[in-house]
Amino acid sequence: MESAVGFSHKSTSEFLKPKPPTVFMRIPSVICSRVVKERELNPADYPLHWRQLQQVGLNAYEARSYLVLMGHPRFKALELAARAHVPRQKIYEVLDSLVEKGFAQVVQEKTKLFSAVDPTLSIPGFLARRSRMLQNELVEQSRLASSLIEDLKTSYKEGQSGRGALDFLNLVTDPTQTGIHYRRMLKAVASTYDEFVQPPFAVNAVEEHLLENAAGRGVHCRLLVDTALTDREERARFGGLDNDSGVEVRFLDNLPLKLALFDVTAGLIALPDPVQTKPSWTSVVFEHKGFAEAMSGLFENYWCRALQRIAS
Repeated sequence: MESAVGFSHKSTSEFLKPKPPTVFMRIPSVICSRVVKERELNPADYPLHWRQLQQVGLNAYEARSYLVLMGHPRFKALELAARAHVPRQKIYEVLDSLVEKGFAQVVQEKTKLFSAVDPTLSIPGFLARRSRMLQNELVEQSRLASSLIEDLKTSYKEGQSGRGALDFLNLVTDPTQTGIHYRRMLKAVASTYDEFVQPPFAVNAVEEHLLENAAGRGVHCRLLVDTALTDREERARFGGLDNDSGVEVRFLDNLPLKLALFDVTAGLIALPDPVQTKPSWTSVVFEHKGFAEAMSGLFENYWCRALQRIAS
């Protein structure tokens, strides 16, 4: 029998019967980004984005908070702390930092709320500000370093005045410092410059026009390029010097070492480290006329071999 409203007693009782409570399962990832959901990314991408944001420049709390903010229009601070697993006493510091870095903004309503800034704006803006800040720091450090070098140079010379048996040799393992020695010696050379050219190069002397500048001052420059260790592009670059700048260039296979000689009084030798598994070089900077003359004799020997090869 049906009731006046069109339901049987059985269906009415079933309709009025209390339903079992809905069970909400805890999702393993605490980062539920609306953007991520729309893209249907694998949950494994959440920790990837978290790590990438840290590589960009956020700390772990900031990265987690930003990803949570992206998934909701706005959050109260303490709500965000719970979702992003940030300690309550830290959340305001984290949010202030995100606002300062341009990843979050404050929504002024009855209660202070926070929302994420579009990543197409926040990330490039953050990197641009960071680049300007680092550039300003570098300029200031360079200014301070210039005066510091002058102040310390005198003290260094006074401290090194007692010369030992091998003070004419200086071992350098850092490529940047090797480049500084090379530029300084090439700018000071007065009459002759000879070089065994082998990679790797601590200084790109061609692009920096160091050899052309030396030749322009009247320095007789000769380059013997190792054809076994240089590629075609490198050989063409050095060969162009011979035509355009007056620098003499020859080519020969299997030169014995990297060598640069300045006025047959000083020089620089680069030797590969036989112990290190990763290729590395140790440079020997020397100021010793007798040793430089011996190295000059070695250079002349190979230079003549290259001439005989051209003639043949």
